[in-house]
Amino acid sequence: MKKLINAPENVVDEALAGMALAHEGLLRVSRAPAFVVRADAPVAGKVSVLSGGGSGHEPMHGGFVGRGMLDGACPGAVFTSPTPDQIFEATRAVDGGAGVLHIVKNYTGDIMNFEMAAELARDAGIAVESVVVNDDVAVEDSLYTAGRRGVGTTVLAEKICGGAAEAGRPLAEVAELCRRVNAKGRSMGMALSACTVPHAGKPSFELGPDEMEVGIGIHGEPGRRREKIAPADRIAELLMQPILDDLPFKSGSDVLLFVNGMGGTPLVELYIVYRKAHAIAQERGLRVARNLVGSYITSLEMAGVSITLLELDDEMKRYWDAPVHTAALRWGV
Repeated sequence: MKKLINAPENVVDEALAGMALAHEGLLRVSRAPAFVVRADAPVAGKVSVLSGGGSGHEPMHGGFVGRGMLDGACPGAVFTSPTPDQIFEATRAVDGGAGVLHIVKNYTGDIMNFEMAAELARDAGIAVESVVVNDDVAVEDSLYTAGRRGVGTTVLAEKICGGAAEAGRPLAEVAELCRRVNAKGRSMGMALSACTVPHAGKPSFELGPDEMEVGIGIHGEPGRRREKIAPADRIAELLMQPILDDLPFKSGSDVLLFVNGMGGTPLVELYIVYRKAHAIAQERGLRVARNLVGSYITSLEMAGVSITLLELDDEMKRYWDAPVHTAALRWGV
């Protein structure tokens, strides 16, 4: 194992310490329990948006904390859910009196621990709504989930709902918007190589030099199938077809096309995939009204790509375009 770490048990704590130093003035970091909040949290009278999950998927979620997106994020140990008390303390830290929306990816540990934290928060007098993201079309159930996994649509939900909360929308409306984003978003990913979890010290799975895994999640779990590696255009077709057929997306619709790197994929390769995915969307009569290309929900150093397609309405477009200032996303400010 070759990694830029000091000791596996210190990875998350040392990363949080570095994050606090790198983004002083933008966010604050608590290390015991571990959570990240925007520098001006809590914002009185504003609905707060909180998310979290295992570390190793950066910049998700801590990189999306800031004005116009998340008010707070809870990082668990690498590929391990944050604990209920950790989520509860983060919820208390961001609550400005208008309630808190929990955006939860559909992984069994995340679901259970966020539910327990929400109950603790309600007992403490904090209004909490929870929305589960389950957008992955690759598998119906996985090693880590009952039902579909929550992947790329989570990034889009956090931005759109963060924009709505910043605009002063009440908790029930922000939660309803989040459920709509989840209902209209679909994703699928593939891997060219596995990642190595620091504590494990070896790759999560083995791939031959001429193989790829199609339909992977973000924890090294198996995908739909393994097959011989193909050119980028063919890989884009393999990912786009199940996404387009699943909703199904209607000709004439506006969509947001999100091409995401899994952590070890150069941007030049992501743009090659984006080029083909954009062409496929146009062939189906879709208008790519918004886009995002880069590595935003990753799996440590895994090489690969995921594609997310979100059918947009006017409200989603308005809050996607709204100003955002975080460590990983910034526009309009």
